Amino acid sequence: MTSGSVTDARRGNRRIRKAVFPVAGLGTRFLPATKTVPKEMLPIIDKPLIQYAVDEAIEAGCDTLVFVTNRYKHAVADYFDKAYELEQKLERAGKTEQLELVRNVLPPGVRAIFVTQAEALGLGHAVLCARPVIGDEPFAVLLPDDLIWTRGGPGALSQMADLAQAQQASVIAIQDVQRSQTGSYGIVATEDFSGREGRITAIVEKPAPEVAPSTRAVVGRYILSPRIFDLLETTPPGAGGEIQLTDAISQLLREDPVFAYRFRGTRFDCGAHIGLIEATIRYALDHEVLSDAARRVMQNALDELGVTDL
Repeated sequence: MTSGSVTDARRGNRRIRKAVFPVAGLGTRFLPATKTVPKEMLPIIDKPLIQYAVDEAIEAGCDTLVFVTNRYKHAVADYFDKAYELEQKLERAGKTEQLELVRNVLPPGVRAIFVTQAEALGLGHAVLCARPVIGDEPFAVLLPDDLIWTRGGPGALSQMADLAQAQQASVIAIQDVQRSQTGSYGIVATEDFSGREGRITAIVEKPAPEVAPSTRAVVGRYILSPRIFDLLETTPPGAGGEIQLTDAISQLLREDPVFAYRFRGTRFDCGAHIGLIEATIRYALDHEVLSDAARRVMQNALDELGVTDL
């Protein structure tokens, strides 16, 4: 590869092919359920959270999926592995529809690679663990806790990939939040924000409302230049004593363009109980088979509780 092509790769003018899923967290908010079931495997109707993120990455054009996990979490790897005994039982029983669901967790041509994060040193460190697989090309990072529902349109990552390719830049998903909520998010400052996008001039991790540069909050979708790996290598521990991806992105801003993108869709914070409940309700109400029954069940429950005014 020539020096010019290296520069082009780092700036991200190629369509992303690889996606990183940091799934090493312990999911303590959902204990005791997550004592044995990783939070990424918690279901929304009939799919685990991780499947929604994977489907979004595949739709955006990714064919290499890198799962950064810990040595104790085997359920995610088991889910994407071939289930020979289950498939044989379904085949013998003539349950072809269920058999296809099991076989098509990953479509042909898409590979899953598992990388171990030996220590829980933060999101930035988890991303850095994927470097040997990603190499020198732009890539996506998806946090499965953030479930983004687009109802028929292109997924959030696909929207971002279009912008990344057009601008030859890194792209970070954002949404507008109340100023009182800035302390729960990474917050970006931008210049010339128009429509759904704007170039980021600063990014701050969980600023207090009175000092937050804006109310544009980072959501768990990123498309990043491979230059981020070099920066993560030298990023010292930040908030919580962890290597923060936000700190490395702040350095990246000084060298390369990074855009904020307000995606089309609805984000559910499934790392919190109410977000998981909200997502389940929304997907049930939109389900092609279950929607009518879900509406009846919800209405009956409200009637039994005497709720007449929401």
